[in-house]
Formats: sequence, C-alpha cells, structure tokens
Amino acid sequence: MTGTPAPFTAGDYEARMRRAADAAADAGLDGVLVAPGPDLVWLTGYRPVETERLTVLVLRPGQDPVLVVPTLEAPDAAAAAPTLALRDWTDGKDPYEATGALLAGSGRFGVSDNTWALHLLGLQKRLPDTRYVALTEALPMLRGVKDAAELDRLAAAGAAADATYEEIRKVPFAGRRETDVAADVAALLRQFGHSQVDFTIVASGPNGANPHHEAGDRVIERGDMVVLDFGGLKHGYGSDTSRTVHVGEPDDEERAVHDIVREAQEAGFRAVRPGAACQDVDRAARAVITEAGYGEYFIHRTGHGIGVTTHEPPYMIEGEELPLVPGMCFSVEPGIYLPGRFGVRIEDIVTVTEDGGRRLNTTSRELVIVD
Repeated sequence: MTGTPAPFTAGDYEARMRRAADAAADAGLDGVLVAPGPDLVWLTGYRPVETERLTVLVLRPGQDPVLVVPTLEAPDAAAAAPTLALRDWTDGKDPYEATGALLAGSGRFGVSDNTWALHLLGLQKRLPDTRYVALTEALPMLRGVKDAAELDRLAAAGAAADATYEEIRKVPFAGRRETDVAADVAALLRQFGHSQVDFTIVASGPNGANPHHEAGDRVIERGDMVVLDFGGLKHGYGSDTSRTVHVGEPDDEERAVHDIVREAQEAGFRAVRPGAACQDVDRAARAVITEAGYGEYFIHRTGHGIGVTTHEPPYMIEGEELPLVPGMCFSVEPGIYLPGRFGVRIEDIVTVTEDGGRRLNTTSRELVIVD
C-alpha cells in the first residue's frame, strides 16, 4: 500500500458493530458494553478522552447501537460517528441510570477490558441483577481476524518499522547511551509515517537479559549485544519488530545463541497455518531453544496479536488451543536471556494466509554488526 489509505466508512463501522452484537449473542451474552479505548475506536471510529465521566457504547443483539456520552462531549461524538444514536447525560445526573435503561435491568454483558473500575462498580450498584465478563474472555477474537484494509495498514506499519531498522543499524552505537539510540529510533519511526511511537527498547549488554528493559543511561560499549524492539501506530495500526545487533565482532557463544534464536523464530513461523493451534507456534519455537539447552532462558510467550493496539489476542502460548484462521496477525518472537550477560530476541509480525503464513517484517534476521 502506498500513500494514505482511504478512511473506514460509516458502513464499515456499522458492520463491525453488527458483528460484535451477533458474536455476543452466540456467546450467550445479552450485549456488549464498550468504554473509550481501542475497542471503541475499532467499532465506531470515535476516540474520546478517557475521564471520570462515563462514555459507553451499548451493543445488544437485534437492537440499534447506542452511545451513552456526557452532554458536553456529544458534539464531538456526533461528528466522529454521525450515524450512531446518542443518549447524553449532564453533570449532576446519574450516568448509570441512563445506561441502565438500555440494559433492561438484568442480563450478562461483555465489558471492554479497559473499562474503569469506577464505571463498572457504578453499573453494578445501579443494576445489581446484571453480570459482567471481560471481552478478552468472552469474545477474544472480536478484533482478531483482519480484513484486507486492515492487513494493508498492518503491512504499511511493518514496512515503516523495517525501514527504521535499516537506518538505525547505520548509526553509531559504541560510546552512546541507550536513550540516544532510542531517540534515533523514535525519530525514524515518525519519519517513516508513524503517528504514534509506543516503545523503543534498546537493551545493551546485560540489560538485554531483561525482555522489557526501558532504554536507560547505560553507555553502549564495543562487545555488547544490543536488543532492539520498537513499534507504534501508522494509519491507526501497529508495528512491532525486534532484531539483535552486536557492536563489533561477537564471540562464538554470542553467535551460537543468536543462531539458535533465529532457528527458533523460523520454526515458529513455519508452524503458522490455518487450523494449527496458537500453542503449536509456541511449541515449535520453544522446542528449538529447549533442545539447544537454553529452555530455562526463554521466559515469555512466543507471540501476541496486533492490530489497533500492539498487544491483543490471540496469544501464542502453551495451553491456547484457539485455531489459526486466515487474517489473524501476531508476533513470532522467541528469545534467550542470560542474566548478567546478554539477551537475544528476533521478532516478526506474521499474518495467517490460506495456505500458511506471511511475514510483515522482512529485514535480515542474521546477526548484524554495528559500530
């Protein structure tokens, strides 16, 4: 995809809301309540400020969607989602009364994961006969299978992350702080079209043994292995890629560990196919690392879904038997982390195709030497 994609239409959002309501009925729910956050953006295109004032989308099977919104925010909501029915409430009034009238006083409802406890407890107090379940539990694949337009956006975000990696490997590493390189990464992501930078992990030497190390003031030295993991949003969809580079020539063990992780990442990718279980991807990657004697040093799941957020279902982890279907997108990112010494991680975003998988990150997975 080149240029800026066409925006999603009102018809796109209406179809998503119908799909969510139908999925709720299939799951035995009486409806879905969606607070501000990624689910609301995906369903309606509306991105309100998250405050103590209640905003919630109510989706019920066989009924028109309704957005409960503070009166002072109603104009913005109407502009962002002009076909959506609004029920507004004013300061000093009980927002849970307005919402309760839409829930008929009882039933079992799915609730978006990032709903504030303040609001959920308010609804429970107002409507003691209602019950609630997290959407990740009740409808884990609500956003999990992407359509062609979403896949185009994810591919564009992946290409921008790849371009960032190709440029960052050209900059000096030795003698600079991790935060300096992280700032370069963030600037490159924005240069290549990201509107939002979510994370820029630069983990050098022993810091690389911490998978979620925040870039700090450590000065990168010659002889360091450096884990690079970065991503954000472009056209509203996420990127997330990891590569591990070495400052100067690596020793034999560093090369060997990197090769093991590269082979594990390849094995995980090759396990991607329709009908395979999510856990099969994890098992394939983990088996390579375990057989090489480093199993105890692979300390996280092999992958996570990605879309309008960088972490969402499905998850590639033992025990997750959800079958892969075309359109799912997720990371494949095995790693080895040797405490006090170094770490290695290699990550691509992969989408399930009709006959296997396709990488959305295509930069070299070989160990790259940087200055």
